[in-house]
Amino acid sequence: MNALIEAVRAGKVNDFSSEVIKVYTSSLTQVGDTTLLMVRTTEGKRLIVVGSGELFDQLQGEIVDGEKVAPLTHENRLIINKFLPYTAPQAFGTQVATMGLGDRLGIASPGHIQTIRGKDIRPVLAQQSIRELALTGRTYEDVLDAAAYAVLQEGYTDGYGADGDHLKKEEDIEYALRLGFTMLTLDCSENIDNTIESMSEAEIAAKYEQLPASLRSRYEERYLQTAPNVPGATLAYTAEALKKDVLIYDAAINFMEAIYRKYIVTLDRAVDFEISIDETATPTSPEAHYLVANELRDRGVTIFSMAPRFCGEFQKGIDYIGDIAQFERELASHAAIAVHFEYKLSIHSGSDKFSVFPLIGQYTNGLFHIKTAGTNWLEAVRVVAKVNPTLYRRMHQFALDHFVEATAYYHVTTDIKAIVPLSDVSDAQLPDYMEENNARQLLHITYGLLLQAKNEDGSRTFADEFFQTLADQEDTFAEGLRHHIGRHLELLGK
Repeated sequence: MNALIEAVRAGKVNDFSSEVIKVYTSSLTQVGDTTLLMVRTTEGKRLIVVGSGELFDQLQGEIVDGEKVAPLTHENRLIINKFLPYTAPQAFGTQVATMGLGDRLGIASPGHIQTIRGKDIRPVLAQQSIRELALTGRTYEDVLDAAAYAVLQEGYTDGYGADGDHLKKEEDIEYALRLGFTMLTLDCSENIDNTIESMSEAEIAAKYEQLPASLRSRYEERYLQTAPNVPGATLAYTAEALKKDVLIYDAAINFMEAIYRKYIVTLDRAVDFEISIDETATPTSPEAHYLVANELRDRGVTIFSMAPRFCGEFQKGIDYIGDIAQFERELASHAAIAVHFEYKLSIHSGSDKFSVFPLIGQYTNGLFHIKTAGTNWLEAVRVVAKVNPTLYRRMHQFALDHFVEATAYYHVTTDIKAIVPLSDVSDAQLPDYMEENNARQLLHITYGLLLQAKNEDGSRTFADEFFQTLADQEDTFAEGLRHHIGRHLELLGK
């Protein structure tokens, strides 16, 4: 370590070599009289802090040869955010394409940054839902810390976002915003009535009549008497469809407005406010999308993006399932509505939807928000399959044994019987599982169970060896992400 410190002092970091210390040269940063450098030692990643000044004094660490070796703690991250503002998240607004790159493991962001650097799109590196936190045993502090340190490691100064993803409860919204998250995805699924879709016309009419007459007349006057004029969108309201839309979405619109007034308007900083109406049993027709957007505008609610539930299926970790011609027709209207109301169209569960990426890029004119997460975990699993076949086999079998349990969290159409048995697959063939949809979904939805699994003595069944494998193979993991996420960006036109 002393030799490295001397190299930093002398400005000769590029000349330093060691078998036990990895130097991230892109992290070399000067702040006044303080020099920062991130390295990885046998004990994990550390910051070498050399020099003097306020930053040097404030960072907590061990004194070595008169300088500091600082751990990547939450407290040190907050200090670095103050001195290097680009390491703190920011809001991006509606004039640049954005990509949510949910990093469930806290180790994928360097690869994400390498992939997205120099592209006409900005990364939302810190993107997690409360469900994902529960399944991985992490906190929002952990998520922000990992993203900020990755930005420092890669020397990335173009900005990144932090998304409190799919939040439903006010305490979770308060938690994310208090920590400085710069994007809030409001999940309205619990305020959307999914029972309406299966009702008969008579049942719908009867339920609709129970609504206040003033509410019914207002909707009818706004959507039946005058046809909306949205260039590029095909919108045709009928009395029957309007009744369904009002019953499905009116309470959700009230919820959106209430959260906006209580949490977004009152903030003293910019936040990208996204509306999610996608995690429902009800596909969002263009008419329903327009209705929700129009009501929000008339109530003075400004949003960053909206995520409808598209026709077909956007299942986790695999390509689009459905009629692509129908998807294109409806996408054209959804994209036109977003342009009309001056926000971005958001695509959730956007990982691996290769067949429709070109259409998304085309109809949004390259201005969209798209979310990925699980595909990054699968790239980590692919690395394990390549270099640690024994661990992969144990994980695969555990996933098979616990698959039904995992389906409580995710909707998939996985055919377990179609997955080639482990006994029929050589070690060299194990990575091929990541090319088969059923196996991808098997590993995709069981990530939380795998990461949290414990042995009888309380030790972690897979996680410790998994993370050590990925640490040893971090360049391989980053390369896999550059290839896989890079393919997403290329097909999206970025």
